[in-house]
Amino acid sequence: MAGWIVLALIVLAIAYAIMLYNGLVTVKNNVSLAWANIDVLLKQRHDEIPKLVEICRQYRQFEQETLEKVVRARSAIQDARETRDIGALGQAETTLRAGLGGLFAVAEAYPELKANESFMQLQNRITQLENSITDRRELYNDSVNINNVRIEQFPDSILADWFGFRAARMLRFDAADVADVDVKKMFAS
Repeated sequence: MAGWIVLALIVLAIAYAIMLYNGLVTVKNNVSLAWANIDVLLKQRHDEIPKLVEICRQYRQFEQETLEKVVRARSAIQDARETRDIGALGQAETTLRAGLGGLFAVAEAYPELKANESFMQLQNRITQLENSITDRRELYNDSVNINNVRIEQFPDSILADWFGFRAARMLRFDAADVADVDVKKMFAS
């Protein structure tokens, strides 16, 4: 009888460990899914920005410095997105958002540009993408938080260490928030 009890306890312990492991896999994959959703939006915006810049360049006197800032930030975002460098992405996003804000503010001084239907459509499209990115970033950061809490909680932390589950980084667009981030990838596994 004692042998059956010990066997039952071992089976229960194994089943519990499997449940914990599967839960860790789920939260890790939720982080990846949330990142993929952001990535799609970043790609869409990446495709729209050159169109906007080209329309603005058609107006000879439009400020080239503003356009160059947007183009450089777009390139930095692409590089950070491809390497999944969350710190660099946050900094590049902050720069791009400031550049786009400046571009749209400067456009106010050009009535012909503001009247351009293509410019207005692109401005609206980029604004919609910005709002979607903000929403997805919130979902991503929630997923990261759940992941990070799970891998630090006992007994999940034991399995997380054994199987190499790693903390993920929050995605922040404020330069002050990302200044101390030096991790090159979200997961080092």
